Amino acid sequence: MRNIALRLAYDGTRYHGWQLQQNARTVAGAVEAAVASVCGGAPRVTGCGRTDAGVHARVYCANFKTDCAIPSARIPYALNSRLPPDISVSSAFDVGDGFNAVTSCVRKEYTYEIYCSRIHDPFRAKRAYRYPMAPDIDAMRAASQCFLGTRDFAAMRSAGSRTKTSVRTVFYYEIESQGDELRFRVCADGFLYNMARAMAGTLLYVSEGKISARELPGLLASGDRRRAGPTAPACGLYLTRLWYNFDE
Repeated sequence: MRNIALRLAYDGTRYHGWQLQQNARTVAGAVEAAVASVCGGAPRVTGCGRTDAGVHARVYCANFKTDCAIPSARIPYALNSRLPPDISVSSAFDVGDGFNAVTSCVRKEYTYEIYCSRIHDPFRAKRAYRYPMAPDIDAMRAASQCFLGTRDFAAMRSAGSRTKTSVRTVFYYEIESQGDELRFRVCADGFLYNMARAMAGTLLYVSEGKISARELPGLLASGDRRRAGPTAPACGLYLTRLWYNFDE
């Protein structure tokens, strides 16, 4: 039995996230159907994590086990011929039996994309969040450093999370500004439900003066989600980088 890992990317606009759901279109459902068509049987495809409805992935990893003899180099072409155009597999490779796209992943990076404009851009409507005000970049950069380190991020978690602990380690939080575009880039060993989007919404509240950088450590320590900023819309969020504990 082979264990095959896939690198893929997708535009999540039309999907209810990665995870399989009854009566809902999901990325996993489309990928599993393609894998079954190419490799036969009904293989279970394991993704590197759940993404919410409307969230995108520039980089994603999944794996499945199969007896299929197709060389791994040919698998992306076969899968892409059966996948919708908003999902694309860039590579496939054989990995050890113990590899699991979820548990073998040690760090993830999400990027939240914003364009600052009072005018709606139809070409960015589903791929970035329109923020109609001038951002205070310095204030947000100062506040973002409060997220760094190992701490309880319950104040950045939406209701519905089933994780055993809300403690996570954030390795960096970077804010890039170019023209009317903003990018919030955050790397952690794991993310709680809506955590990256809650961070983005909280920083926008900082920009608006509704929360100060000095308040943020106490806000995080309180664990009170109501004190933080809103959960930013899903359309601006992308999974952009993954780290694994094996040499591919």
